[in-house]
Amino acid sequence: MDRPQIKAPGLKFRPRSGGWAAYWLPSPEAQRRGYPSASVPLSHLITAPELLIDACQRLQTDMLAWLDGLRRTRNTYDGTLGSALRVYQLHPESPFHELKPGTRHPYVTYLRLLDRELGDIRVEGVTALHVKRWHHGWTGDGARPAAGHMRLAILKAALTFCVVAGHRECRILRDDIRELRLPGPRARTLVANAEQVRRAITAAHALKRPSLALAYAVQFETALRQWDVTGQWYPLGDATLCSLVDGDRKWAGLEWRHIGEDGLLRYTPSKTRGSSGAEVLIDLSLCPMVLQEIARVPIEARTGPLIVCERTRLPWLDVDFRRTWRRVREVAGLPPELWSRDLRASAITEGRRGGAINDDAAKVAGHTNSRITAEVYDRERLEAHRRFATARLGRRSPDAGGTA
Repeated sequence: MDRPQIKAPGLKFRPRSGGWAAYWLPSPEAQRRGYPSASVPLSHLITAPELLIDACQRLQTDMLAWLDGLRRTRNTYDGTLGSALRVYQLHPESPFHELKPGTRHPYVTYLRLLDRELGDIRVEGVTALHVKRWHHGWTGDGARPAAGHMRLAILKAALTFCVVAGHRECRILRDDIRELRLPGPRARTLVANAEQVRRAITAAHALKRPSLALAYAVQFETALRQWDVTGQWYPLGDATLCSLVDGDRKWAGLEWRHIGEDGLLRYTPSKTRGSSGAEVLIDLSLCPMVLQEIARVPIEARTGPLIVCERTRLPWLDVDFRRTWRRVREVAGLPPELWSRDLRASAITEGRRGGAINDDAAKVAGHTNSRITAEVYDRERLEAHRRFATARLGRRSPDAGGTA
């Protein structure tokens, strides 16, 4: 089927099996500034072009009005908490623009909530006791500690940047807040063992999502972060070097080219790419689950992104990945509290329980800041992974991806 020839502001078409899907996408500028709406699916209107065009025009008008409001208040601090939050989000030198896509989304959500709740309050009239009372309400009397912790962290980040920008009264409130000892969310303790990961992989295949089976195997065996394994989508204006562009966005993450002919996976995680530059080096011959899943992938398909959604033929969107994990978790009979992101912590835990030393675990996780020659550094990381992986495999039964 040919691509529909419908023209409307923000309208994009993407190929799907048996046809095309229609989406409205905000402009790169709106995405860069944290526009609260992402892509809007409009496929149900393809057969009614007039309605499709009208929907796009309405969405475009809303976006332009939102941008116009930001432009009128851009970088303008007027002594209110709302203006401090906006300066933090909009100033071109704010660290807000350095946030990764997965982190930026909740920041935008909570910035909007904080502005709605506190925007008209003047900074100079706020004390740490006010913030303590607000925090109690944000957590729902302790029932939602993560929500309170996130709001407080964003408020402090906004005040800190305003201090840097020269708004001195923000320093007093920021420093007073730092004196508070407020309860935060408890550290996550739930981990999956190798047998549970194998069940998740089996469930992914049962749901005809082999890409997810490979993703879970890589997350668990290599201890890479989920957003490195599946990659992240960035606005086109982001400075991150990306290998894939799709419309108004681009993608960077783990690719088949990162696996060498020697069976070694070499990858610089996104978290260290702009800081220490620490690279992880993984010997896949000691990652049986990964090898089993790679063997299912035809040789000619081993190009580009490692994990590609079967439906879109593009790397997974984070929201779709998390939504499908809930289905996989249900089919596999895993605890409902287990997150897909917990597979990295599960990997480290398995290794430590198997006797791996902390230094090896740190190297495998990409936490090292060593500054020695590349040759010695590579050898240390490779041997660290081999010791780490051997410690893990020694705890597994053969039917859970271990050695006989």
